[in-house]
Amino acid sequence: MAAAPVRFLPLLLPLLLPLLLLLVAAAADSGVTYDGRSLIISGRRRLLISTSIHYPRSVPAMWPKLVAEAKDGGADCIETYVFWNGHETAPGEYYFEDRFDLVRFAKVVKDAGLYLMLRIGPFVAAEWNFGGVPVWLHYIPGAVFRTNNEPFKSHMKSFTTKIVDMMKRERFFASQGGHIILAQIENEYGDTEQAYGADGKAYAMWAASMALAQNTGVPWIMCQQYDAPEHVINTCNSFYCDQFKTNSPTKPKIWTENWPGWFQTFGESNPHRPPEDVAFSVARFFQKGGSVQNYYVYHGGTNFGRTTGGPFITTSYDYDAPIDEYGLTRLPKWAHLRDLHKSIKLCEHSLLYGNLTSLSLGTKQEADVYTDHSGGCVAFLANIDPENDTVVTFRSRQYDLPAWSVSILPDCKNAVFNTAKVQSQTLMVDMVPETLQSTKPDRWSIFREKTGIWDKNDFIRNGFVDHINTTKDSTDYLWHTTSFNVDRSYPTNGNRELLSIDSKGHAVHAFLNNELIGSAYGNGSKSSFNVHMPIKLKPGKNEIALLSMTVGLQNAGPHYEWVGAGLTSVNISGMKNGSIDLSSNNWAYKIGLEGEHYGLFKPDQGNNQRWSPQSEPPKGQPLTWYKVNVDVPQGDDPVGIDMQSMGKGLAWLNGNAIGRYWPRTSSSDDRCTPSCNYRGPFNPSKCRTGCGKPTQRWYHVPRSWFHPSGNTLVVFEEQGGDPTKITFSRRVATKVCSFVSENYPSIDLESWDKSISDDGKDTAKVQLSCPKGKNISSVKFASFGDPSGTCRSYQQGRCHHPSSLSVVEKACLNINSCTVSLSDEGFGKDLCPGVAKTLAIEADCS
Repeated sequence: MAAAPVRFLPLLLPLLLPLLLLLVAAAADSGVTYDGRSLIISGRRRLLISTSIHYPRSVPAMWPKLVAEAKDGGADCIETYVFWNGHETAPGEYYFEDRFDLVRFAKVVKDAGLYLMLRIGPFVAAEWNFGGVPVWLHYIPGAVFRTNNEPFKSHMKSFTTKIVDMMKRERFFASQGGHIILAQIENEYGDTEQAYGADGKAYAMWAASMALAQNTGVPWIMCQQYDAPEHVINTCNSFYCDQFKTNSPTKPKIWTENWPGWFQTFGESNPHRPPEDVAFSVARFFQKGGSVQNYYVYHGGTNFGRTTGGPFITTSYDYDAPIDEYGLTRLPKWAHLRDLHKSIKLCEHSLLYGNLTSLSLGTKQEADVYTDHSGGCVAFLANIDPENDTVVTFRSRQYDLPAWSVSILPDCKNAVFNTAKVQSQTLMVDMVPETLQSTKPDRWSIFREKTGIWDKNDFIRNGFVDHINTTKDSTDYLWHTTSFNVDRSYPTNGNRELLSIDSKGHAVHAFLNNELIGSAYGNGSKSSFNVHMPIKLKPGKNEIALLSMTVGLQNAGPHYEWVGAGLTSVNISGMKNGSIDLSSNNWAYKIGLEGEHYGLFKPDQGNNQRWSPQSEPPKGQPLTWYKVNVDVPQGDDPVGIDMQSMGKGLAWLNGNAIGRYWPRTSSSDDRCTPSCNYRGPFNPSKCRTGCGKPTQRWYHVPRSWFHPSGNTLVVFEEQGGDPTKITFSRRVATKVCSFVSENYPSIDLESWDKSISDDGKDTAKVQLSCPKGKNISSVKFASFGDPSGTCRSYQQGRCHHPSSLSVVEKACLNINSCTVSLSDEGFGKDLCPGVAKTLAIEADCS
């Protein structure tokens, strides 16, 4: 379009000026600012529910469904870390494909109409290998992590700028009209800063300044950074953040990590956080002036390959999250939080624009009331007593408050939600096994690793080297071999000789004269160990081969990159002429496995001549690679692989790294409890299950990794197992349960209006729904009265209506979903006057 002649400009200016002002206003509205109450997006304060989904812990085929389930659960925003060591594989060499396609993931979030919180870090912790920092950076001359160190800062700035520029090119920042509303620099540094002295403080301030200089046009946050500078928002990470205060009244109260569960380590039982307590913590946060709350994690996913940190953190990162590792909503947790989010959203305007009045309703009961200029009134009634239920009086009305609960009143009259009253159904999920079927008769092949040095040794040393500094995390494995002589005329002492090994971690397999004599490993946060193994020496030359292993590198803590691993001493005791200290022997070293060197796990290695076809694979053999042809499990349910019959190792499907498997059994007395009391402060030891069972039996195999035919499973087994008992299992929802009392509010939160009266509250209802494509095929239990127990173990109480089963079957059999009102006339006469009635149902889905 040609420029207008100058003589017409005076005539055009009056017409153009309003348009220019509109464009300027639109640009301002598209950005994100904040005040002491909340973020301000497009010119208005916002109350936000955010949900963590880490893109590398799932696969691209899963992303749209995961994001959609988060949105259906009430999310406004998706949060993710950016995983530096997954992207910058070597200095200046980048990878943004497949699970690490950050732009693609961001587009999925944008297409769903949700905001994105980008936690660039680039240190993330996150139970991720080396805290997300590339291992190669440790070997840059002079580099020291997370302090005022020029090599580290230079690479950190370079990567941060790389990510910011990528997002700018896609116009993803809200200041560009995009959906990224917050960015994070560093991560949980406040508790670490002191360990670095003055350099720690200088580094934190440098990181903030470097981030602000990126000119993203959106606020930057630093979680757990108590001294965050003026223009960076400090945020809270914890199980509870209602008492958190920012370091400036001009900053909003943001909760970056609400932990709805906890991670697992190999050899420990499974922690769970009850939905009632998660809901209680969220309600308390918004009751006390919070404005942005993020679940860490909403979907945890899987630590595929060797990405898990630790050491000893499991391949599963399920986290007892609202969406489970396989992508299925975890009920009732997901639905209970969804209803909580709807209830809080009804209060948004008054919470963000109203004036606060706090009232005492008892010794451990309180009300926080927000009233705004338009007449809106919102109240949160809390009973923080961890033991006793109570009834409180608020504005001349009485409200039932169970122990450790919050009731939400969007109109200061009607309690639309109580955090302790779970109305949503429980969905029971089982792993349904399928055999490793294949149409190929020669489906098995094996390759046996050599014990000790294969090919040539990499080097020889007197004594021991640090494992991690030697492998640089290119592999889990490092061979150490040596030999010594026993006088041929000298009788050995039978089985009284002991091989003693001390190690900084993480694990070791010991071989004497090519025979596996034992294994040892650290435990949880203690990676070091010592072990004494009975051995039987032979006259003459004896050869010892020790396979040292890492199981995920340290991922947090001051100076964590200097934490080592590997053997520190080896000796043999119990001999008649004394002990033999082998620690200073000549040790030959070999990095990695022969099968790794030849890439036997890669999809193009099917015809590799090193594989030996077998009609039946050997069992109980250590250091054995197995390759088997498998068919696709039927249906479209998520898939896991059952490795209970194996010892320890790695697995791949069609070249995709499933991860480390290790069905290590937890202690039978590892703090497990038959039931979980949600009342009172939560900690990861409070509610545990699975004692005496494998920490992780099944390992997620995404369906997108399967081909229609011609699938290859490769397993490397370290200790010995039975590969014929490996099975795929489909994760299937098989049963639904519900347990609802008549004093539970039953309100349609979608259509609820503050103008309704108490008559708008319906009688309590039970709602059951099987997954799409399945119907309620049978009702296993139904009792209207005072039943007790949990799903799969309900029991009738002293009060039980005999028509309970028939009423439920009439309403629910052979349909996908049903609703049963506790006022259903089929229940007939009240057989137990004065007893608060509960309806418990257990039904099968098929």
